[in-house]
Amino acid sequence: MDTEIREFDFLVVGSGSGLDVASTLANRGQSVAVVEKDPLGGTCLNRGCIPSKQLLYHAEVMTTVDRADEFGIHADVTDVDFSDIVREVNEEVSSSSNSIRNGVKTSDQHTLFEGEGRFIDDRTVKITDGHDAGKRARADTVLVAAGTRPAIPPIDGIETVDYLTSREALQLETPPDDLVIVGGGYVAAELAHFFGTFGSDVSIVGRRRHLLPAADEEVAAAFTERYADRFEVHTGYEAVTADESGGEVIVEARPYPPAFDDSSDRENVTVTGDTLLIAAGRRPNSDRLDLEGTGVETDELGFVKTDEYLRTTADGIWALGDIVGEYLLKHNANYEARTVIRNMLGDDLEPVDYTAMPFVVFGSPEVAGVGAREQELHDTEREYATATYRYEDTARGKAMKADGFVKVLIEPDGEILGCHIVGPDASTLIEEVVVAMNAGTGTVWDIRESVHVHPALSEVVDRAFSGQFTRHGADAHEHNHHHEHEHDHHDPE
Repeated sequence: MDTEIREFDFLVVGSGSGLDVASTLANRGQSVAVVEKDPLGGTCLNRGCIPSKQLLYHAEVMTTVDRADEFGIHADVTDVDFSDIVREVNEEVSSSSNSIRNGVKTSDQHTLFEGEGRFIDDRTVKITDGHDAGKRARADTVLVAAGTRPAIPPIDGIETVDYLTSREALQLETPPDDLVIVGGGYVAAELAHFFGTFGSDVSIVGRRRHLLPAADEEVAAAFTERYADRFEVHTGYEAVTADESGGEVIVEARPYPPAFDDSSDRENVTVTGDTLLIAAGRRPNSDRLDLEGTGVETDELGFVKTDEYLRTTADGIWALGDIVGEYLLKHNANYEARTVIRNMLGDDLEPVDYTAMPFVVFGSPEVAGVGAREQELHDTEREYATATYRYEDTARGKAMKADGFVKVLIEPDGEILGCHIVGPDASTLIEEVVVAMNAGTGTVWDIRESVHVHPALSEVVDRAFSGQFTRHGADAHEHNHHHEHEHDHHDPE
């Protein structure tokens, strides 16, 4: 066994966004070690947002065809090459991962350790399994970017059921006949849409009052209502037992008291299907790193603690991405990687700023949000104002027969606190608000004073920011008023 300890300037555990930091330092002449037990590219590329969104676009095409009759266009789908679709997407993902691996392997300044890394001390990592098991590496600076994995809730009997997580679900080459999903977040919502579009009967069991509990409550309620029209949805229920017999999965769920003010009159439910998907959140991989041998501290959920500059509690060790637990989103990890690079290389430290970190759910409908949610503002009893505008009240939205709305939250003086969208292209429409909050003045005037193409869907954002706001909080009844342009907003005939 190789017990030699190889010395490097920089070492990263994980090859997602942490690889961006490694490559930047390598390009500046530093020697870099990368430790990775899975295919290179991290969760997003290999088993997360890249394969899922590619598959979901196929569902979008299918949905467009299914809706054609609404527009006087009569079309029939004669066949779906489902297995070919899945294989093509996964082959493309594998090719991208292999390309990254080859780039790292052939680099003069990168050294790839293929296996699971565990800390011996603050600066030293040993490879415990995989291709490079037994090897050890030490670096002056270390970055922990080891990500998360699917969390499995404590369901009695779950160990006897051949369940799927998102990793396996994205590789299914045949849609299940009857799919039971435990979980009500964005992974559950997206995979329900994908498999439901291609023929699966879908049942969803989620603990919270609505699906997408991280979204603004009004948006989450509208989204849940739409999904309840398509699927069997049991929100406010906690899966407690699971069993499998004769090819059938049986999940028992009971009312989850925190979801409602009173759940005493709600009875247990039984949900059955041929396939069980667990999509109940993620857990950090910190428990697989032997961090107890370092000065790195974690919180009660296992996420790595960092300061505002993304430094851990151990000198010289940084952390970013899902394992930090702020936002489990690839674009957030990319942002954190840029922040770490600036702080490692710059003269002055720059704090990380999550104020305008957007999220998107690529379901049907799409959901997007940025900034504060109304329930948070209400709970703090602060003053704020809200405005909502519906898609169908714009020319483009009416032409699309679109159902959805944009909701704006502002300070009474016009500062943008948040924006939440449910409807077509929400993922694109939210970006204007993100730019205003990040790079503009951060007020409604950034949106109002920008020219919006007519008749484009972006007008629904303009109208939401330019219409009537309702004030909430102290003395709100005295201050409800219009925040409007001088000109009326009416579509020309």
